[in-house]
Amino acid sequence: MTKARLLRLSVVLVSIFMILLIIVYWDNVGTAHFYLHTSFSRPRSPGAITAGEDWEALPDVDEFLAKLLSSSLKQNSSTPRKTEQLLIQGSNKPLVSNLEENVRGYDWSTHKDRNSLDQEKLQVERQRTLREFCANSSFTFPTKERSFDDIPNYELNHLIVDDRHGVIYCYVPKVACTNWKRVMIVLSESLLDQGVPYRNPLDIPREHVHNTSTHLTFNKFWRRYGKFSRHLMKIKLKKYTKFLFVRDPFVRLISAFRSKFELENEEFYRRFAIPMLKLYSNHTNLPTSVSEAFGAGLKVSFSDFIQYLLDPRTEKMAPFNEHWRQVYRLCHPCQIDYDFIGKLETLDEDAAYLLQLLKVDRLLRFPPSYRNRTASSWEDNWFAKIPLAWRQQLYKLYEADFVLFGYPKPENLLKD
Repeated sequence: MTKARLLRLSVVLVSIFMILLIIVYWDNVGTAHFYLHTSFSRPRSPGAITAGEDWEALPDVDEFLAKLLSSSLKQNSSTPRKTEQLLIQGSNKPLVSNLEENVRGYDWSTHKDRNSLDQEKLQVERQRTLREFCANSSFTFPTKERSFDDIPNYELNHLIVDDRHGVIYCYVPKVACTNWKRVMIVLSESLLDQGVPYRNPLDIPREHVHNTSTHLTFNKFWRRYGKFSRHLMKIKLKKYTKFLFVRDPFVRLISAFRSKFELENEEFYRRFAIPMLKLYSNHTNLPTSVSEAFGAGLKVSFSDFIQYLLDPRTEKMAPFNEHWRQVYRLCHPCQIDYDFIGKLETLDEDAAYLLQLLKVDRLLRFPPSYRNRTASSWEDNWFAKIPLAWRQQLYKLYEADFVLFGYPKPENLLKD
């Protein structure tokens, strides 16, 4: 009887072990290929509260998975990779065919005249601000108090994972996300050109960059790893280097409006412009195509857009589109302990420093930024015809993004 029980127990344990092995090696860009050499130590302010500290005592299954994943590191780190060689040599300028990129243009200046920033101190300050307000019980906003486990999978679709270099990037639309996605494709080798991984980020066509099938994101983990998905997410969040880039919230809104409603965008015209024009401009019998609408002078105004954002019916019908959804809803900064917080306002310096910290600066350069035609100095003009009450409501809607990421309150827009 005892031998039979031992035999059954052995079979169960072996089966569990084999299942875990299959899960780990499930994907050919799976966790078995991650490298921990990208992690870097970050100065922490005394008493700082971080999400990572809650995971020091992982459940048994997490510890087992962590050891199993780490054991593959020794095997893989001894194998040199072709990409770990010289700085990528590619074309100096992209072939810009997309209308938006033609309108905005690239900035090819070297910015040598800019003052160098003390990046290490800058990161300490940005992370301290974020952690202090996340820990401040008097500062509240929706979803702040929930745990990482409470975040639905569909809300984790902005976290892109590169297992080859141990990097997680939370992308925020209208904050250089196209080029950062290109960088992640090059690092993860997730997209091939005639059988060869892309080496130069700007060689990657824009339509492939924003194709969701191109990237491994957290919301895909359930399909790949089943009930172990959250355990693997926590292990990666603990061991990988996590970063995001943010932007002044009101400037980001202006940029989103210009990109999606001032240029002919068929998808956004049908999904958003037609309802806005009907609801807030009292238009009926609108053209079915954006080209016809523009030809007839029918365009969404910035005032229409602000009304749409403030209208309580908007969120009831569907969550904010990612181009104007708040960063705290896209990237969950109080649940995820980000190692690096970049800003569009200091994009060139931040990008160069981050690639250096990730130890991939010899593999690629961050693509040149667009000429920033949507400047913060434009806010006064853009909001001049927006009623004061609307401006104040809009600030409350995006207040968490202003506060968490250290952007000053736009007092000039919120007072008579």
